[in-house]
Amino acid sequence: MQFAYSKHYFIETALLYIHDHCIGSRKISCLCLLDLSAAFDTIDHNILLTRLSSWFRIRGSSTAVNWFRSYLSSRCFRVKCNNNLSSLHTWLCGVPQGSVLGPLLFVMYTTPLSTIISSMSLNLHLYADDTQLFLSFHPSEFHSNIIHLQNALRQISSWMTANLLTLNSSKTEFLLIGLKQQLSKINDSSLTTTHSARNLSFIFDEHLTFSDQISAHSKSCYYHIRELRCTANAIATSIVHSKLDYCNSVYHDLPNYQLNRLQQIQNSLARAVVKAPKSSHITPILKSPHWLKVNERIEYKLLSLNYKVLTTSQPSYLNNLISVQPPRRTRSSSVVTLSRPPTISSLKITDRSFSYASPRLWNQLPDSFRQPRQSCLDSPPHSLVI
Repeated sequence: MQFAYSKHYFIETALLYIHDHCIGSRKISCLCLLDLSAAFDTIDHNILLTRLSSWFRIRGSSTAVNWFRSYLSSRCFRVKCNNNLSSLHTWLCGVPQGSVLGPLLFVMYTTPLSTIISSMSLNLHLYADDTQLFLSFHPSEFHSNIIHLQNALRQISSWMTANLLTLNSSKTEFLLIGLKQQLSKINDSSLTTTHSARNLSFIFDEHLTFSDQISAHSKSCYYHIRELRCTANAIATSIVHSKLDYCNSVYHDLPNYQLNRLQQIQNSLARAVVKAPKSSHITPILKSPHWLKVNERIEYKLLSLNYKVLTTSQPSYLNNLISVQPPRRTRSSSVVTLSRPPTISSLKITDRSFSYASPRLWNQLPDSFRQPRQSCLDSPPHSLVI
């Protein structure tokens, strides 16, 4: 369950998975975000070598063991300030920062953590040194589930202490996510929660309105827009559009008043690029640089992710959320069609989930976009090549 530094696994797919879980459960979800202090710098070399042996079977006096021991040991460092250099000091712990192997060694070092958390019946998502725990329950089960979560955190903290990692309790956050009617039924003050929390640089709030996230984007984007009045389209796209597109797949089917806030950012950016007055009609201005509108960019992102999942079956947790209908044997109907999950809730928020939105958007594409290669028509659904 460690999804950093792996092909097809990145921040947006992780956030989309958590977003889908919170919406799909139709219960209250508690999201617990754990923070490690200087995680890469505190890895104990002896524990790491033992873990390579016990978990990954790199054992004995083999060349591989000696290579890892040589790679980790006898490293020195010193500090330079202006033209002054400190004396050399031996690096007794940690993995080299900025190295290709460093992140992989960290993932191997923390491998037992996902097994421990899973054994406690908690959902988890690890991304580098960020640990996210989440579980869903009915309001009446709040007290028992929070006690279970707190007990789990004590075990996690004990494991980290035993492995010389430091859990930063002051930065650990708890966020309860649910409908207003559900959250209003909880009056227990045994857990200090927040109304919003930054998760992998993306702000989740208790009702998944993403109002705080969009506000933060607005503040940052408008600042850059003011600075970009005299810049080229390419620079505007790289600085502001990259923020608008950041993890925008979770914005799908948000209320219009929220999407309009993002659209106003793009409108202002477009006017700045073409040096048009604020009162000018925006449609021809957006067409000039060939920009998709915000809602279209969101749908394009979802379809792109859907395409990648269909062609690679990765990441596995999103692959499990979509189902391909078996192709028919007629040439005219041999297109990739996704099955929509059964509607078991009348709540409109369910339509925002990836598992519901993805099949609807995909099946609306023209047949020519959903035509598989002939050689793949007889393949299993998850082996289709588009």
